[in-house]
Amino acid sequence: MVYGKAHKIPRLQAFCGDSHFSYSYSGKKFKSEIWPQGVKQLAELATQTCGAAFNSVLANLYRDGKDCMGWHADDEAELGKAPVIASFSFGQPRIFKLKHRLSAQQYDIELSNGSLLIMAGCTQEFWYHSLPKRLKLDKGRINLTFRYIHT
Repeated sequence: MVYGKAHKIPRLQAFCGDSHFSYSYSGKKFKSEIWPQGVKQLAELATQTCGAAFNSVLANLYRDGKDCMGWHADDEAELGKAPVIASFSFGQPRIFKLKHRLSAQQYDIELSNGSLLIMAGCTQEFWYHSLPKRLKLDKGRINLTFRYIHT
């Protein structure tokens, strides 16, 4: 939902976790599947790396540079006040953008194959993030965003 209007999501998504529960954002409700062993191992690696617990992952498949994600913050109530998001990227490198909510200052971060981006503290309160279109890119990218859903 963007400004109250429904749009097709320009990427493929799946949601899984360590138990069955639901998660909603932008007017879409996800029901989790139990995560596969390899995904669980990545969740454990994310926990060891940043010291936060994770019970779910939102997986995004960006098929090529036409698939994208607009400006947003991961600030749903189910994530709590200052959520920790651990985001693994696999495949085609892409530019991840950050924009401050008040000053509009922006940063570009190239997320290469195998990278881990951690957003914590006040990141979701003060910053938007996006993955813009890059029409010249013809390879895919998988992004696994680990989070803790308060059920």
